[in-house]
Amino acid sequence: MYHIKKIIQRTLLISTAALVFTSAMFNPAVAAYPERPITLIIPWGAGGGTDATGRMIGSLLEKELGKPVNVVNRTGGSGVVGHSAIANAAPDGYTLGVVTVEAGMMHWAGLTELTGKDYTPIALYNYDAAGFMVSADSPWTSANDALEAIKANPGKHKGSGTGQGGIWHLALAGMLNTAGVSPDAAPWVPSKGAAPGLQELTSGGVDIVTSSIVEASALIDAGKVKALAVMDTVRNDAFADVPTLNESANLDWQMAAWRGLAGPKGMPDEVTATVTAAFEKVWKSAEFQDFMKGRGFGLVWKPGAEFAKWMEDSDAALGGVMKAVGLAK
Repeated sequence: MYHIKKIIQRTLLISTAALVFTSAMFNPAVAAYPERPITLIIPWGAGGGTDATGRMIGSLLEKELGKPVNVVNRTGGSGVVGHSAIANAAPDGYTLGVVTVEAGMMHWAGLTELTGKDYTPIALYNYDAAGFMVSADSPWTSANDALEAIKANPGKHKGSGTGQGGIWHLALAGMLNTAGVSPDAAPWVPSKGAAPGLQELTSGGVDIVTSSIVEASALIDAGKVKALAVMDTVRNDAFADVPTLNESANLDWQMAAWRGLAGPKGMPDEVTATVTAAFEKVWKSAEFQDFMKGRGFGLVWKPGAEFAKWMEDSDAALGGVMKAVGLAK
């Protein structure tokens, strides 16, 4: 009887070991994640705020996960190319990306069917209000000056900062709409992000750039660009001399961009939990906090379900604004 019990115990142990081995063979992401390098997709061009924060995240996440994190810029289609690349990747945790506010706007503009529901949300980490920038030699000294010039010469003064129908386009269109001016009065020149839009501004190709002030900070410091206003209810502490739009033009209009880390829809819970825990350590680290605060990037932390709800609410709100200014299809 004793020998029979021993045989049964050994058989059970062997069977259990076989099941564990089989599970690891067919679900390696769950067994030992990560086992190889991770790709982090940035859906906007090099030099902008999404690129800057994404590269910092990639560098610090690499240390936490113990595997290389390769940052790749996938631009084009007003954000569609990069966001699609994130959503359409294998949901194994080896392709992540920085999802931006445009994820809840592109479908309203008829550019894609993607929405925030097409991703596995890791965490929202950043929120930045739009700034209103002009070249340093512009005669305008306030946002009100710019508005008066646009009213007087419809079609003459051009704006840029992102793709057609993107968040910074909506920032300018909504501002004009709030001021009782047709959004078409300042034609939009699409760009692959804030950085190329600002290059156009400094070269005289456009007259206005709406983007986060952070993205223009290097050119502001170099004396090539000046910020006339920030589209928020309060001033940015890192740019305390820049007035709110209400202060500069007596307009009650706010617009902001946000950024979050996400993966394709359907990532395994175990992998999502591993990435989330590592990313939370990155976000709380002194290096990341100092980087963000030192450059004026707004900090916010909303993991998992909170980030999913944020995307859903943002989508609904932005859709309403896009309809109001004629950018929804």
